[in-house]
Amino acid sequence: MSNAPENLKYTKEHEWVEVRPSGVVRMGITDFAQGALGDIVYIQLPKVGESLTAGAVCGEVESTKSVSEIYAPVSGKVIAINDALDKNPEVMNSDPYGAGWIAEVELSTDPTDLLSAAEYGILTA
Repeated sequence: MSNAPENLKYTKEHEWVEVRPSGVVRMGITDFAQGALGDIVYIQLPKVGESLTAGAVCGEVESTKSVSEIYAPVSGKVIAINDALDKNPEVMNSDPYGAGWIAEVELSTDPTDLLSAAEYGILTA
């Protein structure tokens, strides 16, 4: 079973979100996703100012095995991206819930359909 921190919420498409009291969420891909992808070599990040729609494609991750789309876990406006991933995308493999975060999004609506760590764990078991 992959690592799924209790303080985060998850999607069925293997993204995570950290919901903050400020109405901003930080998002990334899960430990399960990075493990399935293998060695990550490139990431296409969403752009600051871009409006995301929950469930829509907002980026792409390329690994030595395959290319996978990133789906927006929430709806809102991108207010920050993790520029460090441009030069070091492999940090998504070593620290998917920390330094491997993808973007911060200011919510336009309350998130729905997010899974708890326990619900996500059942999905990836």
